[in-house]
Amino acid sequence: MRKLTIAGFALATVVTAGCATTDQAALDEANATATSAEQTAENALNTANSAASAARSAQQTADEALAAARAAQQAADEANERAKRMLERASQK
Repeated sequence: MRKLTIAGFALATVVTAGCATTDQAALDEANATATSAEQTAENALNTANSAASAARSAQQTADEALAAARAAQQAADEANERAKRMLERASQK
């Protein structure tokens, strides 16, 4: 977001430079600055998109791990119940 703001300021600089002067070198420099800021903003957006994709992937992995942990917990609970019943039967004999 910060880089998008910088791009906006650079664009404002270009517009201001275009209105305030007819010096071609200043216009070219302002245009180059705006282009550079635009590229920086695009790079920032690409980085943000990549981070969002990685976060979604991590969330999916975490969800799968949680499901596996819940299944393991359920299996352990069932095994404990069976063991408890076996001990109760053994103590009754």
